[in-house]
Amino acid sequence: MPKLQKIYHRLEAAYGDLNWWPADSPFEVAIGAILTQNTNWQNVEKAIANLRAAGALSLHTLAALDPEQLQQLIRPSGYFRQKSERLQLLCRHLLAQHGSIETLLRQPLPAAREELLQLKGIGPETADSILLYAGAHPSFVVDAYTRRIFARLGLLSGTESYAQIRELFMHNLPNQSQLFNQYHALIVAHAKRHCLKHPRCQDCPLAQDCRYLIDQREITGLD
Repeated sequence: MPKLQKIYHRLEAAYGDLNWWPADSPFEVAIGAILTQNTNWQNVEKAIANLRAAGALSLHTLAALDPEQLQQLIRPSGYFRQKSERLQLLCRHLLAQHGSIETLLRQPLPAAREELLQLKGIGPETADSILLYAGAHPSFVVDAYTRRIFARLGLLSGTESYAQIRELFMHNLPNQSQLFNQYHALIVAHAKRHCLKHPRCQDCPLAQDCRYLIDQREITGLD
């Protein structure tokens, strides 16, 4: 679908190279992918800073940490009891089966993805974030921003499953992890700048193709 590539180039022209995901290691990416569930990145940064300050941002330390201490360290990310359990389950699985997140991610994409999805609290978005940003696997990440933007552009109906949207991107773009990395980062940037729940359409780089904006003009009778 050439339109997906055209949208990518317009977004990249507007926002540049975003160099996402901010982390010092693949393990930190995986931790951030769990912590960012149902919260914003600013809160995740506070939780990761707490872990780093406590010397707990390592596989062995995090796996052995007292659950209540871990909960307090990651409290800024919200749902801290739930997330502390998920973090420790991931760490203990890695220690038992692989010894590191890097070893898990050296597997072929389908095997690594299936293994992550078997872990409690790791759904498709979290798994694909880990695969793409920690493992450089070409696994497209779909989030609520993706659904919103591409529904407004008329490329999604709004009823598609996660798997269907992921397949749309993966089958219609070059199979390149760096492209998927940048595309998802651009989607997030655009959703925060223009395509909010209540959109800010002025100067939007996608305005000329936006079905939402066209519909609004038709409703109001504007050209």
